[in-house]
Amino acid sequence: MTQTLATPTAVPEEPADWKAPKQKRGADGIRTPGWLYVVMAVGLFLVVVPFIWMVVSSFKPEAEVRAIPPTWWPQDVTTENYDQLFTRLDFPTYFLNSTIVAVAVTLGNVVFCSMLGYALAKLEFPGKRVLFALVLGTLMVPGVVTFVPLFVLTTNLGLTNTLPGMILPFLAGPFGVFLMRQYILGLPDELIQAARVDGAGELTIFARVIMPLCGPAIATLGVLTFLTSWNNFLWPLVVATSEDKFTLPVALALYAVGQNATQYGLLLAGSVVVVIPVLVVFLLLQRYIMQGVAMTGMK
Repeated sequence: MTQTLATPTAVPEEPADWKAPKQKRGADGIRTPGWLYVVMAVGLFLVVVPFIWMVVSSFKPEAEVRAIPPTWWPQDVTTENYDQLFTRLDFPTYFLNSTIVAVAVTLGNVVFCSMLGYALAKLEFPGKRVLFALVLGTLMVPGVVTFVPLFVLTTNLGLTNTLPGMILPFLAGPFGVFLMRQYILGLPDELIQAARVDGAGELTIFARVIMPLCGPAIATLGVLTFLTSWNNFLWPLVVATSEDKFTLPVALALYAVGQNATQYGLLLAGSVVVVIPVLVVFLLLQRYIMQGVAMTGMK
C-alpha cells in the first residue's frame, strides 16, 4: 500500500526591503499617542519651573529678586539669604519643633488609622457601617469649620503653647482611615483565619499579620501626613504663643514678612529648606507610594 505525501505549499518570500511597521507601545502593549507625551512634557514644565525659580532666586540679592523685569539667572550669586536664615533665626529650635510635630503626627496616623481601618475592613461589630459613614462624612467637612471648637477644647485642656497641643488634634484623620480600610479590604481573609486558629489575638494579628502586608499603604499615608503636618501653618500660628514653640513655617512668616516690607530672598531661602526634607522622604518612598495609591481602589 503506497501513501501519497502532500507537497508542502511554498510560502511567498517577502521583499528584501520590506520592514514591519513600528509602533510605540507602552509596557502594557497599548499604543501611546505622541500628543500625550507633549501634554505631559508641558505639565512637567509647569510644575518644575516654580521650584527651579525658587532655588535660583534664593541665591539672588534682595534688590535683584525685586527687579523688574526679573532675571532668570542671578547676576551676583550670594548666600546672604541663607546666612540670615541660619543666624538671624533660631533655626535649630524651629527645625526641631517642626520635626517633632511632623514625626509624632505621622506615627500617630500610621498606628491609629491602621487600627481603625483594620476594624472597619475585617471585624464585625454593631454600628460598623454607621461608623464608616461618619468617617466618610468627616471627609466632606472643611477643616476651618472645626478650627474654633478645636482651639477652645485645646485651651480648656491647657495645651496652648505646647507641642502636644499641636500634635494631639491630628493624631488620626478620616483620610488615613479610609485609605487603610480600602487597602486592608484587599488582603486575604485566609491569613487572618489561620492566625486565629493558631490562637493569635486581634492585636497580634494586627501587628504581625496585617501591618507587614500594608507597606505601600503605610508609606503613602506616612508621606502625605508628614507633608501636611510639616507645612501646617495656621494651627501652629494660633496655638504657639512664644518663639521657642514656633515651627519653621511660622517663624519664616513672622520674620520674613515684616510691617514695612517682605524679605523675599529670606523667604525663598527658607522655602528651599522647608521643601528639602519632604522631597527626600518622597524620593525614598516613591515606589511604595505609587503602589499603595494604585492598589487602594481595587476593592
